[in-house]
Amino acid sequence: MAYDLADKTAIVTGAASGIGKETAARFAREGANVVVADVVGDEGQRVVDEIESDGGTATFVETDVSDPAHVEAMVQTAVETYGSVDIAHNNAGIEGRDDPLAEQTEDNWDRVIDINLKGVWLCMKYELQEMVEHGGGAIVNTSSIAGLVAAGGTPYVASKHGVLGLTKVAATQYAAENVRVNAVCPGVIDTAMVQRAAEADPDSIEGFVQMQPLGRMGTPEEIANAVVWLCSDEASFVTGTSYPVDGGYMAQ
Repeated sequence: MAYDLADKTAIVTGAASGIGKETAARFAREGANVVVADVVGDEGQRVVDEIESDGGTATFVETDVSDPAHVEAMVQTAVETYGSVDIAHNNAGIEGRDDPLAEQTEDNWDRVIDINLKGVWLCMKYELQEMVEHGGGAIVNTSSIAGLVAAGGTPYVASKHGVLGLTKVAATQYAAENVRVNAVCPGVIDTAMVQRAAEADPDSIEGFVQMQPLGRMGTPEEIANAVVWLCSDEASFVTGTSYPVDGGYMAQ
C-alpha cells in the first residue's frame, strides 16, 4: 500500500542498517524528506546515497542518541534543512550482554539504558517541541517483544519495557497537540543483532524460528511497513499503542 508523505520530514535513528535503514528507505519512497541518523558515519551516508539514487531526498546526521547535544543538533538539522519535523522513528538500540541479573555489570546496564531508553526520551524531548510548534506529527518508538515479556538480557528487557511506558505517557500528554505516539514491538527479525547471536551460538537461529508460530524470522521491511502505516494518515485514530509485529509470538 502506498502512502502520500510528500512535503513531510522524517527522522529515523539507528538508520544505518536493519530496521532503521528499511524504514528510512520506505519513508523516502513515499515522498518524505528523510534525516538518516546513526553513530556509524560511513554506513549512514551509504543509506543516504542509496535513497538519493532511488530518487529520494535524505541527509545524514551522525548522532549518538544518548548525548543530548547530538539529539538536539539532529532535530535542528532537520528543521534547518527541510523546515519541520513531522515524523520520527526512534529506533536506535543495542542488545548488550544477556548475563543473568545478578551477574550484570553496571557498565553494561548503563550503556543499554542510555541508548535504548534515555535515547528515546531525548529524541522525543526535542522532536515533540518542533511538532507542537508546527501543528502536530507522528512518532513511532521501537520497543520489542522484550518490552512485553521477559525475553532477553536484563537491561534490554528493562529498557524495552521502559520505551512502552514513555510511549504511553507521550501519547496522552501530547494528544491535544495533534501528536500521535506509538511503539512497534518486533519479534525476532533478521538483522545484524540476530546474526551476532547466531555467531555466538549457531543453533540459535533454529530456536529463533521455532519461537514464532509463522515459522520464520521477520524481515526489516515488515517492521518498516508497520512503522510507515502508524506514521501515516491511515492510522489517524491510533495513539498510545504497543504494536507487535512478531509472527504470532505474543499470541501463544
